[in-house]
Amino acid sequence: MQVAEAVNLSGVKVMVIDDSNTIRRSAEIFLVQAGCQVVLAEDGFDALAKIADHHPDIIFCDIMMPRLDGYQTCALIKKNPRFGVTPVIMLSSKDGLFDRARGRMVGSDEYLTKPFTKDSLLKAVAAHVPQRVS
Repeated sequence: MQVAEAVNLSGVKVMVIDDSNTIRRSAEIFLVQAGCQVVLAEDGFDALAKIADHHPDIIFCDIMMPRLDGYQTCALIKKNPRFGVTPVIMLSSKDGLFDRARGRMVGSDEYLTKPFTKDSLLKAVAAHVPQRVS
């Protein structure tokens, strides 16, 4: 059985922060198919402006972004008393030990390597968001 069918993700609000339109769109398609509400942001500043309005249940954050990188964005989210408990999953094409450790140091809850699969994306949401009773 596929993970996507095993969990009920309907109504889960997911934010995807990535400067790549392709990554944002593919994540959005996977998440919407699973019943999630999706909020997209193209960089850290865009995300920080939208977080207060949308209150996402979980945030996927690219690391390599212009202006405000993923580490800085994650640290700012985690330092905010209102959003510090929101799970932040780092997204990166870099899979080094240092990158993962740095993600942990700024408070990320998990680290997904790009290109991600639909299954790995949905597994991460299911692991960090309390299950809804359908």
